This record gives sequence, structure tokens and C-alpha cells, in this order.
Amino acid sequence: MPHSQPVIRARGLSKRYGPHAVVQDISFDLLAGETLVLLGPSGCGKTTLLKTLNRLVEPDAGTVEVQGQDVRAQRPEELRRGIGYVIQQVGLLPHLTVAENVAVVPKLLGHPAAQIQARTEALLTRLHLAPERYANQYPRQLSGGQQQRVGLARALAANPPIILLDEPFGALDPITRAGIRREFRELDELRQKTVVLVTHDVTEAFELADRIMLLDGGQVQQLGTPRELLFQPANDFVRRFFEAERLTLQLRTLQLDDLLIDLARSNDSEHINNLKSNQNIIQSNVTVQEALELLSAPLEARRAATTAHKTPAASSSAGAVSSTAPASEELASSPVLWIQHLANKATEQGPPAAASPLVPVTLPALMAAFGQAVQRLQRP
Repeated sequence: MPHSQPVIRARGLSKRYGPHAVVQDISFDLLAGETLVLLGPSGCGKTTLLKTLNRLVEPDAGTVEVQGQDVRAQRPEELRRGIGYVIQQVGLLPHLTVAENVAVVPKLLGHPAAQIQARTEALLTRLHLAPERYANQYPRQLSGGQQQRVGLARALAANPPIILLDEPFGALDPITRAGIRREFRELDELRQKTVVLVTHDVTEAFELADRIMLLDGGQVQQLGTPRELLFQPANDFVRRFFEAERLTLQLRTLQLDDLLIDLARSNDSEHINNLKSNQNIIQSNVTVQEALELLSAPLEARRAATTAHKTPAASSSAGAVSSTAPASEELASSPVLWIQHLANKATEQGPPAAASPLVPVTLPALMAAFGQAVQRLQRP
């Protein structure tokens, strides 16, 4: 993430509706390529705060700058054409086809027709909506998940540097919601954007955020990374807010990198070295949750998943030990993963200077190291 002038800078934002203060003196900076999630209970002010960024709501006090320019110096409609916006209800125009909905903003900006068509088809393809099947359909012919994908494509169509999303997955069923969220996280288009996303879903916030702003009563309770909010809560509200899902969040937040010190202390590699193979080497940036699922999975699923989590360097390292690879039944009865530290991975500048030994982990060792890491991180 580049360190430069903030793409969005908010200072002292406040908004009242009658006697009720919805947003109270909120300030933050957002850098290019950063994803900020606004999280909190219903009525905490997160949607109102989001709408101040594109002037759908005018604050009573404070300023918002986008790309160094005060948003009040721009006409609202011109400002919004340069900011993608996705809402829970999607807001597709029912009388327009999918392709026409995606093309709305590029047409307003006067983009050439051929460019609009190419961009529309490319976005639909990336969002798993085959243009030849869906481009000429109408919103009423689509499922909720498909409509949400079209809404995201429309927000991205003019290639804006900023995307605002207001509970974009909230109306979807849990399975569709998880799938769309995964596609959202992996979409290359969004990795280049500055994103502000509103949600009340804690898991969603932790999966998608670089930083989280936790709000209550229109005030910022804490602004920081998911790890900071989980292990260094600023106050009792922050601590209580995550209490019900704390274990799940810890499993999803901590990576094997965080456990290497504890795993090394209980290293039993001499006894399980014969279980090393090219089917069970993974990267150290895998989360504890992912490693737990791999160690608990059936053999074939474990083989397929570890292949996806391996670095090229890990593959070559594994090749050197393939002659000692275990039989299928041995791997199945004694599941072991071998962790390759990413610091040892080959880079564009050349191979690593010195590779450290792979660190083995079994299910009992993983859970013991996880518990020790949590205790260490929670110390004041």
C-alpha cells in the first residue's frame, strides 16, 4: 500500500437530526488502495458517515477532501460520477438490461461506445456473469446474488479510484453472501481502489478490512487494524463488541507466522520427518483457521488445498524430499503440515539467501501454539 497524500481526508465531521447526534466529530485519513470498514450496531451512524463522503448527506460541521480537493467545491453529481457506489438494495434500473445498467456512468461521462462495451463485457466476465448469457437480461430475471454482481460492475465501470459500499451483501442468504464476499476479496479491480464499506457483520469486516472504524452513538470507539481491535481494544465497548465471536476471529486473524516461535519450541521434526512430502507444505501467511481446516480435512481434500497454499519455492523444496514421501494411509492417519516461512521465499531479485528448515505442525501442536500466541498477544 503506497504511502502518499490521503485519497480521502475527513476532519471533524458531525451531523445531527433534530436533537439526535448521528455523527460526532469524526476524523480519519484513507490512503490509496486501502479498505476501511465502518462497523457498529444499528443506528451508530455508519451509513450517515459514508454518505457524507459523496455528499448524499451534508454534514453540519467538518470537511471532506477527496484527492486533496474539498468536496464542497464540486457539484454533487460531478463528485459522484468519480466515486463508485453500491447499496444493499442494488438500485438497478428495471427498464434497462444488465449491460445498459453497467454502462450508465461511462455514458454520462461520454466514453466511446466500443470502449463501454469492452469494459462492460470484461467486468461481467470477471464477476462470473457470462456476457453472452446475461448482458441482455433484465434485473428481474436475475437472482439476488447476480443483481449484486451487476451493481458492483456498475460501480466499477467508469474505473473510479474510490468505491463506497453500504451493506452490499446484507440482503443475500448466507451461502451466496460468503461466495460474493470471497469474489469481492479476490477481485483484482478492487485491489487498486480505495474502498469504504459499511457493515454490521463482524466476520465480513475482519475478512475485508485493512482497517476498521468501530462506531457507537455516532462516535469512534476505535480505529485500527482487525488485529489491533481484537488484541488491543481501546475500551470496554470494543472488548464487549467482539466477545461473542472472539475465538472465531482469533482463528481467522492470526497466521502461522504468529505461531512459529511457539511451534519451534515444541518442534518434533525428528519424529515426524518421514511425513514430509510435496503434498503438505504450505506458506506461513496461511491463517490458523485455514491450517486447522487442512489438518482436519480428508486426505484428498488436504492434498488439493495444500497445493493451492504452496509457494513455488515450497514446491521445489518438496521435490527434494519426495523420495521420502509417506504412503497415503500414513498421511491420512497422521496429518502433518510443513510451514515454509515467506521470508525464505524466492523473489524477483533472486533466490533466498539462506532457507530455514521447514517447521512441522500437527493438530495438537497447532492448537497449543495458538493458545500460547493468544495469551502473548493479549498481555498489556
